[in-house]
Parts: sequence; C-alpha cells; structure tokens
Amino acid sequence: MKVCLPKEIEENETRVSLIPQSVKRFTQKGIEVLVQSGAGDRSFFKNKDYEDSGAKIISSSSEVYSSGDIIIKIRTPQKQEVDQMREGSVLISLLYGTLNPEIIQKLSVKKVTAFALDSVPRITRAQSMDVLSSMSTVAGYKAVLIACENLPKFFPMLMTAAGTIAPAKVFIIGAGVAGLQAIATSKRLGAVVEAFDTRPVVKEQIESLGGRFVGLDLSGEKTEGEGGYAKEVSKELHQRELELISKQVKKADVVITTALVPGKKAPILITENMIKEMQIGSVIVDLASEQGGNCELTSPGQKVVKHGVTICGYFNLPGLMPSHASQMFSKNMESVMSHLLNKNNELNLDLNDEINKGAIITHGGAILQESIKQMLVGVH
Repeated sequence: MKVCLPKEIEENETRVSLIPQSVKRFTQKGIEVLVQSGAGDRSFFKNKDYEDSGAKIISSSSEVYSSGDIIIKIRTPQKQEVDQMREGSVLISLLYGTLNPEIIQKLSVKKVTAFALDSVPRITRAQSMDVLSSMSTVAGYKAVLIACENLPKFFPMLMTAAGTIAPAKVFIIGAGVAGLQAIATSKRLGAVVEAFDTRPVVKEQIESLGGRFVGLDLSGEKTEGEGGYAKEVSKELHQRELELISKQVKKADVVITTALVPGKKAPILITENMIKEMQIGSVIVDLASEQGGNCELTSPGQKVVKHGVTICGYFNLPGLMPSHASQMFSKNMESVMSHLLNKNNELNLDLNDEINKGAIITHGGAILQESIKQMLVGVH
C-alpha cells in the first residue's frame, strides 16, 4: 500500500494534509509513504522531517500522483492534478462536489474512488474524521484575532488612571463550530459577546461560553437540516432575520459572520444599508467569503473599507495558522485511513457503510451521488 502526499498548488494554501508524526505512524504499520518535495515547507515541516519519519521524498508531482494507491490532499484537485492520477487509485480530499461537478466527472472517468471529506456524515462514529469542524475551530479563533488587529479599540474593559475603557461589543452570526470558537475567543479577550443563530438548539451552547443568545420566534419553522447544519429558511423568516441583525450590528464594534448552507451560495445577512448605519471604525470579518460572503460589500479574499467599516473577506483562515491546522487535519486523516484500511493495510470499501455511503462520491467509473449526477446532465 502506497500513500502519496502531493504538494498543494493553490497560491494561498499553506497547510499540508499529513504531518511527519502521522507519516511515522503509517510507516510503522508497513504503509509506504511518498511525499512530494516541499509539500510541508509552508507548514514548517521540512523534507528531512518526513524522511526521518520513514517517507520517501519524490521531486515531481506527476510521479507522486501516478504512484499512489491512496492520494491524500487538502484542496479539491485541479484538472491537471486529476490527469496525473493513476486509474483506480483512491483520492481523499475536500471535494465540494456540487460546486465542482466537472472535476467529479473527470475523477469518475479516471475510475478514481473519491472520498470527499466535506461529505463525511455527522455521526458519532465519524467525529474523529470531521475536518470541517477541525478547520472551523481554527477559522473561528483566527477571525477574532483579525478583528482585534483591525479594531481601533481594546477588547477588554480596562480600569486606568485615564478613566474606564468600555469593553468591545462583538456580535457573531452563526453558532456552528466556527461561531462557538469565535464566542469563546472573544470572551477570553474580554469582549461582551452576543450571538445569533436560526437554530434554537444552540442557545445553551452560546450561553455556556458566556455569550448572550439573540434569537427569533420561528413560528414552528424547521431551521436545522441533516447533520445539524443550518438549512435555508423561508423568505418571510429571512426578512425577519435581517431586521434583527440590522438592530444588532448598529451597536456592535465587531461582527463575525459564519453562516453557510451546505452546497449553496452563502446567504446575504449584512446589507449595504446596514453597514451605512454601523459605527465608523467597526469591523466585519466574513468567514463565508469563499462562498460569496454573508456581507453584501465583502470583497472576496481582500480587506476593504466601506462607509468607514473595515470588512475582512480573507480566504482560508486555517491557512494563516498552518502548523496547528495541519496537525488537526492530519489527525483526521489518520482516522479516515483507519476506517478505509483493514489490519493487513488493504482497502476495505464497504459501500453500504454509512460513512462511505455519504463520503464516497465516485467509484469504479460511476458517480454515486444523485445530486451531482443531476448537475452533470448536459455537461460534456
């Protein structure tokens, strides 16, 4: 069994999918690991670290991809990467199939078994494989530090000889993993924190971290979808949602938005009119920027100032903390590999297994997910 670790080719991707400690655990089990030269450089892991862990360093990406029984990477592969893959190999990575149907089609043509980390079901048995939660933890923490850096105020209350400094007011939209980490980090830094989510079930979690829950009367509407994720709400509820958010952002020093609906463009929750009414000098950190953004004036990948408000729409916040982000991702990969391999290091692809049923997108030349099949009708 050969596990291959290619270098990520996206310009802003600094993480690596396997760190040397994980590689060592694989090689000790008799699994051969091939690492593309420089794969860990931007995460502060050198070629020698991998060699010391038992890996073989390969100079070219084509040799890495063509040699692998299992290819482990972070980002969705680009067309040229799929072209280099060996027919019948296994790919483990983030895929976002509904957003990348043509890549999924290329993988199926190559008869690659594609295990989508973003589609791992949220069940107890799969918690240790949940890279979305791991990376959201990093993003929620980093979002608060970015807000601190850009806010022209202190976060904590200070009692000084020059008078009392009031604490910053932080408003967080969306209390998933990223939002909860942002609440916890903001509280540690001394801010007053309020958080909004359409799912009433998160109220207790918000309050347990010291935040105040800001909620809506849902009138019986279901707002929680499969796996505990937020689901798209009705137009009427969305309008009431916007009205509540408008009142909150006026008084906030910092707004952190984390609202995503799986497989869809991020909902707009902060309009330009809301921004016009915010305090000059306040900060918005939009964690949904890679899917369009929750803020109408977010410039994806950039920091801009609009109507006196600083709006940070940076991509890939986990990539700004590559050492620990890579460590967490790599540990998740160890769990995925334990699931996919038997004691003899042979692939054990039970397509009736609940985890595999959710996460395996292509296998044996077929696309297994009906939603992606429908998107590919007419695509050549």
